[in-house]
Amino acid sequence: MSFEQKKILVVGGSSGIGKSVIEKLLAQGAEVWNLSRNEVRMPGVIHQTVDITEKELNFDLPETLAGLVYAPGTINLRPFNALKIEDFQRDWEVNVLGFIKIMKLALKSLRKIPSSVVLYSTVAVSQGMNYHASIAASKGAVEGLTKSLAGEYARINIRFNAIAPSLTDTPLSKTLLSSEDKRKASDNRHPLNRVGQPEDISEATLYLLSEDSSWMTGQTLHVDGGLSSIRPL
Repeated sequence: MSFEQKKILVVGGSSGIGKSVIEKLLAQGAEVWNLSRNEVRMPGVIHQTVDITEKELNFDLPETLAGLVYAPGTINLRPFNALKIEDFQRDWEVNVLGFIKIMKLALKSLRKIPSSVVLYSTVAVSQGMNYHASIAASKGAVEGLTKSLAGEYARINIRFNAIAPSLTDTPLSKTLLSSEDKRKASDNRHPLNRVGQPEDISEATLYLLSEDSSWMTGQTLHVDGGLSSIRPL
């Protein structure tokens, strides 16, 4: 996979999966544009500070973009009765409306050359997990949006795909992995006996961005340690 001289926009690249994506893109020769609240200081990254929850977004983009990765996320795991309407609104704002606002501004640059857009869902959309009502609702919308936009823009060669991880060891999930017992229990829930690492997801992201996946669009790729599909005896 070569990204030499390709311009890729990453949203939310200051930590976790987004940061890992940036590191791999830079190693492959890409010119990376990053939008996030926290500054990214890496040689080769053009950073702009943006809060996607603001009503109006203002940032610069290159004339052409070969790819867009939307990496902001939320993790709000509580019983349904403990969730407030504001919790659902927050997850929706970050996971869905934030992408829509970015996409509307980036579309002009994406449509000038064949391009690829990658979003992130969650294994909880397909599995029905306790305490995931708010995040699963918004990420289910992400999967629907992925398919809809893939259909709408296929004729002008913009591809849209999503990745649905299981629990991944990022700053967002640190409270779920804050002790050895919690980590061991989380590892044991996965058929491959470990939680994900940011590199597991970023490798799949680069595949979806690259020409190696040029005949793939409208898909949700499960990168989840087997959690969504197998039950070893």
